Amino acid sequence: MVKKKALIIIDVQKAFDDKKWGERNNLNAEDNISKILKLWREKEWLVIHIQHTSDNPSSVFYPKNEGFAIKEIVEPVDAEVIITKKVNSSFIGTNLEGSLRGNEITTVVITGLTTPHCVSTTTRMSGNLGFDTYLISDATAAFGMKDQNDTFYDAETIHNISLATLHNEFATILTTEQLINHFIK
Repeated sequence: MVKKKALIIIDVQKAFDDKKWGERNNLNAEDNISKILKLWREKEWLVIHIQHTSDNPSSVFYPKNEGFAIKEIVEPVDAEVIITKKVNSSFIGTNLEGSLRGNEITTVVITGLTTPHCVSTTTRMSGNLGFDTYLISDATAAFGMKDQNDTFYDAETIHNISLATLHNEFATILTTEQLINHFIK
């Protein structure tokens, strides 16, 4: 049986350019996603764009605000699927699982923003739903954050710990280069 693959690009939206988020790691994430997307399109494999939305007019993710827009570097084309979501998981309140199963997808490759939030939650659910899940470490990024004790953790630490909690339990973690060598060549 041929394994059918889908690329999921989560929340690569202008909202994450807002200064309110603070310092970010992996500033090349969008370039790496674009590189994967180009190859995916050449192979004519399924591409699904996930777009976070908010009902709050003051949110950077509110549909009428500039931040809602998907960044041009990974902008959807032609018949590529766009799914909007209101929570961290791309599977909750959406037709993502149905779309994957309807297209007989068994392998999911996840990229996007941000590693500890929507990317992590979607990756966990993908693995739990039985998809052969790959998360691309340099095609996602995190921001620094404080814990419940007001201790600050920098973006790279948050990113790396998030990946560590997913690897070999919910997904296989690869770099863009490893993915391209694994799937494409």
